[in-house]
Amino acid sequence: MPYKTPCAVAPFAADLRGRVAFFNTMSKSKELFRPRLADGRVSMYVCGVTVYDYSHIGHARVYVAFDVLYRFLTAACGYDVQYVRNFTDIDDKIIARAQQSGVDPSELTERFIREFNQDMAALNVLTPTLEPRATAFVPQMISTITAIMQHGHAYAVEGGDVFFDVTSLEGYGRLSGRALEDNRAGERVAVDGRKRSPADFALILVCLGGTGRDGPPGIVIFGGWGFSWFRCFRAASGFLVGWPQFLRGRDLVFPHHENELAQSQAACGYPDQLHNGTDFVRYWLHNGFVNVDSEKMSKSLGNFFTIRDVLSSYHPLALRWFLLAAQYRAPLNYSDKGLEEASSRLYYVIQARADVEPAATSSSSSTSSGAVLVSEVLSALADDLNTPAAVGALSGPLRTINDLMTTKAGRKRPDRLAVLAQLHVAMGVVMELLGMEPNSGTKQQPQLEGSLEGAAAGLEQLLQLIQARQAKDFARSDAIRLELASRGILLLDTPKGTTWRPGSATAAE
Repeated sequence: MPYKTPCAVAPFAADLRGRVAFFNTMSKSKELFRPRLADGRVSMYVCGVTVYDYSHIGHARVYVAFDVLYRFLTAACGYDVQYVRNFTDIDDKIIARAQQSGVDPSELTERFIREFNQDMAALNVLTPTLEPRATAFVPQMISTITAIMQHGHAYAVEGGDVFFDVTSLEGYGRLSGRALEDNRAGERVAVDGRKRSPADFALILVCLGGTGRDGPPGIVIFGGWGFSWFRCFRAASGFLVGWPQFLRGRDLVFPHHENELAQSQAACGYPDQLHNGTDFVRYWLHNGFVNVDSEKMSKSLGNFFTIRDVLSSYHPLALRWFLLAAQYRAPLNYSDKGLEEASSRLYYVIQARADVEPAATSSSSSTSSGAVLVSEVLSALADDLNTPAAVGALSGPLRTINDLMTTKAGRKRPDRLAVLAQLHVAMGVVMELLGMEPNSGTKQQPQLEGSLEGAAAGLEQLLQLIQARQAKDFARSDAIRLELASRGILLLDTPKGTTWRPGSATAAE
């Protein structure tokens, strides 16, 4: 279902469209966002995961950051966003893992697509408009590679493998800013004596069996295929319109995205017109790394944490807050301290809104307080998706709420109820726009169950608390709340139900 625009944000759309700017990796500068089509349609394509294992925090950062972008372009700017995120459901890693696990590759990928979707739902990441799978576009990939060879940009070698000739394409390296001589043999590109140039990359690899190349004999693996099948999908379905945005992590600028762009240019047969990469992609956005002890988090280094690992100890929205506390292009250092701070800040906002709700709903007056907050947040997001500034904009309203709720002078203000009402609504709009509005809990139930089990408690106990609250048996609910708190599970009542956060068991006793 398409994302719906919150009505409280819609009035700002016309003004925002002229101010939105993003850092474009292609131009190496911040540019005003100018969609090609005048009818309000915008396309964005986010590189998806290769589904052979659980997703890690680096993946979470990608999809949370660009989920905010999707919400912002749709809800705040009023664009009709066609959002595509793929699944790479066949490659050498998948074949190798399936062989190790003794299962069919399709069984493996189906499982981890489900696991990925569960993680995204927990993090409040909206479902894209379409999620195509690579296996559905193999014929188009083959036809694209054929076109590239016909245009003189690829060649076959002994054994049936096909390589892309990077020296044949003028402008290769423009996206990453790397010259051909910088592509040293053996650096992310396998050394192969059959290649004309060390930088040439594989389009087709044929598994020979027992040669160190994963996969049974005769199986064809596509090499730099991401953009090839993206291009074919666009041409076949007509779904992505105008100049799409192309989004993913900075580590994929080279060689992944550089090679995808090269394939697309070469397949067209008129690459001289495509050196700036704008025929298919107008804006290239790349997020920064997640680091652990100043090193990039990655599976190859063995220093990664899966999303599932983190959600066993922290609320999903606390992780989302943590990821948005840094601007998407900046490096982000993973730490328990950062997650604890994010958790505390998130729950301060949730509790403040819950405390304000009774007073807020009793007023029908209006003030400018809410509009100021929404405007400040939207201006921050319009400036290259500045989520730290957007989150920081909540600080002022939180101080105002505290003053109006707890101080003698604040409680006597004649506009107190009107201000509280406006801030309650505006903070809800901001939390929704940032994807941090607590939902009914059904999406986060698996993570909640895991956390409760880790605290030697059961989901049944939490349900008993909720039932006691509904029955107004406050003595019983308080007893259950204290019991859970002694085990490190802190509960908060929100307008949409009871939510939770990890806490210190000793401090809670």
